[in-house]
Amino acid sequence: MFFRTTERRIAVIGGGEQAAQKTRLLLKTDGEIVLFAPEIDAELKAVVDEGRAIWDQSPMRPDLLGDAVLVFVATGCPGADASYHALAKAAGCIVNVVDQPHLCDIITPSIVDRDPLVVAIGSEGTAPVLARQTKTRVEELLDPSLGGLAAFAGRMRGAVAQRVPREGRRAFWRWVFADAPRRAWVRGRERDAIALVKGAIDAGGAPPSAGEGVLSFITMATPERDLLTLRAVERLQNADVIFYDATVNTDALELARRDAERVLLGTDGAAMVLAAAQEGQSVVWLQTVPTPAHEAEARAAGITVEVLPVVSE
Repeated sequence: MFFRTTERRIAVIGGGEQAAQKTRLLLKTDGEIVLFAPEIDAELKAVVDEGRAIWDQSPMRPDLLGDAVLVFVATGCPGADASYHALAKAAGCIVNVVDQPHLCDIITPSIVDRDPLVVAIGSEGTAPVLARQTKTRVEELLDPSLGGLAAFAGRMRGAVAQRVPREGRRAFWRWVFADAPRRAWVRGRERDAIALVKGAIDAGGAPPSAGEGVLSFITMATPERDLLTLRAVERLQNADVIFYDATVNTDALELARRDAERVLLGTDGAAMVLAAAQEGQSVVWLQTVPTPAHEAEARAAGITVEVLPVVSE
């Protein structure tokens, strides 16, 4: 869950290293940070002097926290932390207490920051080392420049809404983030990427080849969804519509994007699948047995066909 912090107060109770660690994280938000402590260390004092946080030395009481969207308790003393937790709860706040998960309403995750793209990785406090290892893997997957592309896309959303028809917008954004604009951006050719995107907006949508329907056949010879290939998972997450046979383990659908249409096929469902792909949609057909005849029929109809490797033990 992501909290909107614009023009809202975030309280940090404590003035030492633990409080500084939380403050470093909170400085990435646009919330108003308030430090509650009789004394604060040099790092926090510098943050206050720069006008990036407020220091309140008042004795702590619940009414001081009443308008805080979040409260972080980080004094470094377990007994004091428990007392401040009780005060914050009396004020009706959502609370995080450092290193005391049993007192936490929320747990701060490991973060991969490609502002404004943020990936949060948590283990409910049970395996922080594993969370950090996962963070490292995700850091390697996401080019450091992607945040800039996401920010540019955000600035263009109004223009896209005005000039690209609603039915073509998903294909447009898929092209931006998976095709030529992204490739140019991560290679350091931001101006080329911007020109491609603006040109496509002026033209009313992504280039014709980007809007062509794609039909991906995924055969699940075994019901375990964790045996799906990475490419198969990617296709499920990008699909507009997913057709699946009655014999398919529907647990695999949990890997699909939430707003994808899902259709259980009957014995004569092939025509429905082909029609969806011919409309320019990204289509997945989940099967338990390969169907070469349907693959050939789709190709004969001019549909781009992808047959993913059979998933088996």
